[in-house]
Amino acid sequence: MPSLSRAIALALLASAAPLYAQTASVDSSPHSEKAPTTNLEGVHVTGDWLGDATSRDVQNHPGARTVIRREQIVEAAPTQVRDMLRRIPGVQVQESNGTGGSDISLNVGVRGLTARLSPRSTILLDGVPIAVAPYGQPQVSMMPMAVGNLDAIDVVRGGGSVRFGPQNVGGIINFVTREIPETFGGTAGVMLQGGAHGGIQTQSNAFVGGTTAQGLGIALLYSGVKGPGYRERHNQTNIDDVMLKARYAFSATDTLSSSLHYYRGQADMPGGLSQADYNADPFQSRRPFDDFRGLRKDAVLKYSHVDDRRSFEVQTYYTDSFRGSHIETIALNSKTGQYTHQLNAYPRNYHTFAIEPRYSQLFDWGDWKHEISVGYRYLNEAMHERTLRNNQYTSALYYTPFDTSPYDGFYVRTGNNVGGTEAHAFYIDDTINAGHWTITPGLRYERINIWWQALPDATVIVKGPAYRREKYSKPLPSLNVVYHLSEQWKLYANAETSFGSLQYFQIGQKNAQNQFADGLAPEKARTYEIGTRYDNGVWGAEATAFRINFDHELQLVGKIANVANSHDGWTNLGATTHKGLETAAHLDFSTFDERLRGLSLWGTATFTKATYNYGSFAGRDLPFYSRRTANLGLRYERAQWAFNLDAFSQSRQHSPGTPSFDPTKPADYITIGTPAGDYGDIPGWTTWNARAEYRFGPSLSYLKFAAGVKNLFDRRYFTRSTDNNNGLYVGQPRTYFVQASVDF
Repeated sequence: MPSLSRAIALALLASAAPLYAQTASVDSSPHSEKAPTTNLEGVHVTGDWLGDATSRDVQNHPGARTVIRREQIVEAAPTQVRDMLRRIPGVQVQESNGTGGSDISLNVGVRGLTARLSPRSTILLDGVPIAVAPYGQPQVSMMPMAVGNLDAIDVVRGGGSVRFGPQNVGGIINFVTREIPETFGGTAGVMLQGGAHGGIQTQSNAFVGGTTAQGLGIALLYSGVKGPGYRERHNQTNIDDVMLKARYAFSATDTLSSSLHYYRGQADMPGGLSQADYNADPFQSRRPFDDFRGLRKDAVLKYSHVDDRRSFEVQTYYTDSFRGSHIETIALNSKTGQYTHQLNAYPRNYHTFAIEPRYSQLFDWGDWKHEISVGYRYLNEAMHERTLRNNQYTSALYYTPFDTSPYDGFYVRTGNNVGGTEAHAFYIDDTINAGHWTITPGLRYERINIWWQALPDATVIVKGPAYRREKYSKPLPSLNVVYHLSEQWKLYANAETSFGSLQYFQIGQKNAQNQFADGLAPEKARTYEIGTRYDNGVWGAEATAFRINFDHELQLVGKIANVANSHDGWTNLGATTHKGLETAAHLDFSTFDERLRGLSLWGTATFTKATYNYGSFAGRDLPFYSRRTANLGLRYERAQWAFNLDAFSQSRQHSPGTPSFDPTKPADYITIGTPAGDYGDIPGWTTWNARAEYRFGPSLSYLKFAAGVKNLFDRRYFTRSTDNNNGLYVGQPRTYFVQASVDF
């Protein structure tokens, strides 16, 4: 069997020769009752693969792709985007937990990849990376966007790696904000939620904008979240998200657009509980001082030219981010039986600048239609990360009481690191439309120069090298294929590669052999998909089989229990295999009987098997993912009423501890819950949600009022954490909410 590179080369050579083939039909609207047949003469340049994420874009995408629209977002009544991502096949969301467990962070994993702080997906906001440093710090400990400003969530799980990166083994997730309207208008909305635990949390949003007759459009967006969560010491969630968008269409084909974005967030982290504390009260907190706060300012400017034959776009952006946290460390002195307490602060600043031009051109070679696209991105990022420690104190208690304030001393700086990255990414692909086929071979090339430096001073002691620099370059081929059985029915397959460089903390920390990053290599993965998608506007279904071979996965190896001379470090031996099947379907019941108009059903089901390849856990499941997840939703709309009932279910997860890659020091795969609450299996769970909405119509400014219940049957569930803020974390209990919105 020829290699992937050889297959791409053959496809590119074949694209130079004309072929007389049967003209294929391309659907003008997969949701129309009878879409007219359009031959390849009607093909227009695509340019940006994410585009407007229309139904047609999704239907013809050469891989697994799901888009959630604003109506679905509003009816789900989320306070965080993770509540929506659970609805997408193959995507798993971890509850807030550990040192990244604030309401500001995002913990999403795709196809069994680690979910903690979402490090292995390219996550975008209107096409701009969300991570504070996309190469050197891709973790999303700060999700700089409030859900009320969203218009859509576009999740591309396969078929996009050649154009987007880095860290795209887990696909691309693009959060799309509300678009500037053609006519002046706006909306305002509010949601209140609360239950038996915690207080009342408020989510508000406002939007106003319009476009003049001369083509100038402006919109102002605001969304915020205020108030406590459902646990003790979860009182200070305070999020403000403001965006100003502008667009000027100075011709029918040329547009200049820009945005200014400001995000500020603060949230408490109530922390994990031991098994005994959880049994006594799962909603209590033993962490009175842990919190997280973040600030992000960014500016985007984009020019685009699009006509029937060509597309040119150049986008530049600048981001300025700060994230900081307070985390208490508590350690037992086995000799004295006393606990040492200390409060640490982690202020960190990041800056990124990027420019991305790309060009697409349609060519006719016989009956073949080619869209050749080239693109380039230059990205420069800088970081400054500090660590500060307050005074220590000892206590017989394993927690710090709320009625004490022991940390009143000065903070001492114990870490002071700087770093930066200069990255170049280039891609070229050729979308070939021939008969019923659309074939897209492509190549992405990444060139990365990343450095890290520790700055010692009177209070900062550096052990090991104070400066390191790494350089990487990698070609990443891909091949995407779609066969158009009809306007409604598609078959697709793809093969892709992904790449991720060493991050700042990996360069500066020790590997599994207790050496400073010597021998560590960038991450590399290969992804394969094959699937089918059908949608005639009345009912639709899709199924995708996938496999990911993660050959060089960097993994933190912690200290192994009861093993002398074991230590924290990194290993390149964390290779993993991920495979499974994703399915989804929707149905409008009016197709059976007109009396059922307004009644619709949707659902998803995913099976994933993600396992270690090496070490003492070889063949065993990876931590913190479920082999089976499913969604089921029923919606009924009649006159001015709309009703929703939906369920989410996930199977058992594992928190097995740390694998050993040294055969002389084996580690046990832990399945029984430990007293500290950090290790052991996590039972599966199912929750139900219900909502009812009434629309008052134009006489009351299109006032909408809704009420509902999350976790309708008050199902008790939990997750675990294994980091410094370890233990058990209870899930959201039964929660009541009300919503109201008006249009003007």
